[in-house]
Amino acid sequence: MEKTALKPKIPLEKQVLMTVNGDEAVAYAVKQSYVDVVAAYPITPQTIIVEKYSEFVNDGLVHTEFVPVESEHSAMSACVGAAAAGARAFTATSSQGLALMVEIVYIASAMRLPIVMAVVNRALSAPINIHNDHSDAYLMRDSGWIQLFVENVQEAYDTTIQAFKIAEDPRVQLPVAVNLDGFFLSHTLEEVYMLPDDEVYGFLGGPRKTVNVKVDYFEEEVPFTLNPARPISLGSLDLYDYYFEHKVQQVEAMKAVPQVVREVNEEWYRLTGRRYGDGVLRAHWVDDADIVVVAMGSGAGTVRSVVRKLREKGERIGLLQLRMFRPFPYSEVAEKLSGAKLVVVMDKAIGPGAFGALYEDVAVSLYDSGERPMLVDYIYGLGGRDLQPSLVYKMIEEAKRDLEAKRVERKIRYLGVRE
Repeated sequence: MEKTALKPKIPLEKQVLMTVNGDEAVAYAVKQSYVDVVAAYPITPQTIIVEKYSEFVNDGLVHTEFVPVESEHSAMSACVGAAAAGARAFTATSSQGLALMVEIVYIASAMRLPIVMAVVNRALSAPINIHNDHSDAYLMRDSGWIQLFVENVQEAYDTTIQAFKIAEDPRVQLPVAVNLDGFFLSHTLEEVYMLPDDEVYGFLGGPRKTVNVKVDYFEEEVPFTLNPARPISLGSLDLYDYYFEHKVQQVEAMKAVPQVVREVNEEWYRLTGRRYGDGVLRAHWVDDADIVVVAMGSGAGTVRSVVRKLREKGERIGLLQLRMFRPFPYSEVAEKLSGAKLVVVMDKAIGPGAFGALYEDVAVSLYDSGERPMLVDYIYGLGGRDLQPSLVYKMIEEAKRDLEAKRVERKIRYLGVRE
């Protein structure tokens, strides 16, 4: 949360302060978002989300159709059917659960369905591991979903509500994945400021957007959804005569996303006093930095605390924190890194035989720059290994030696691994 002089519409004293973990914060956000259908299958470490939400359903606190399915593949399938019929739909998953549902993940985005999914990031097997890294998020990076990463539990709550507004914006109409680090956030208690229900209702404009029409016995209709009064076809067979054009339409839809994300971030700021950079990325001490670290997720908070201490000593180190990973903000990243001499990219996943996915995107961003900074890729935190401040200091010291030598000997490095 960033300090600001703005007087928000709902000041902190009128917001509800609760002590919750990240999973509970997401569940409360979904509770306030007037969701019609939640399709649920448990998997560690996201299970608390759907367990908590099932309590809301059982206690009559929400009027949601709660569908306990037999697999993650079915969970996303149920969301596809619900969203196609005009419902506001939500699910959550992690790791192997996302891998199992990935067939339908691609279908959801190609059908332009504004589903919201919490992805509580967990390492992919094998070996079996229930703790955090970003390999599951990287698995779906080309699926056509918007991917947002949060740093803390407050941001998880805020971003989940924002995700529905982003997904349903008529300029977008795409699904959104809200990524929060497993256990580091999902099971960690924080004090979180939550809005009154009616304020979330107003922010989202009520239930999923409708148009006032009356066709036979149908009083309202969500545009471009399955309705026997206004027949349309979704997800039909599409061979070489039109498939190419329809895929390009997905790409074109993605172009509107950064602007919508920024607008929603600013609207949330005016309402609550909280915003997250410009909604797309957050730059910390980047303008005059010789070395800039690029990171996302909960680890960015650890990096920022170290960078702050180094800045107090007069060292020209910066941090560029990505909140939106897809669509990737290539031009914005290039602009922010234009003055750096060396860029350190932190990937919380490994790609055997390749660089990390975040590194590759940063490299593409800088490719056409006149004077490109040197680049190095640090793989860290696999399987939930802790990112201790001492490791960040070590990484920056190595980067300073690279800068002094004016060359990077090892382009891929492993931070905190026993070698």
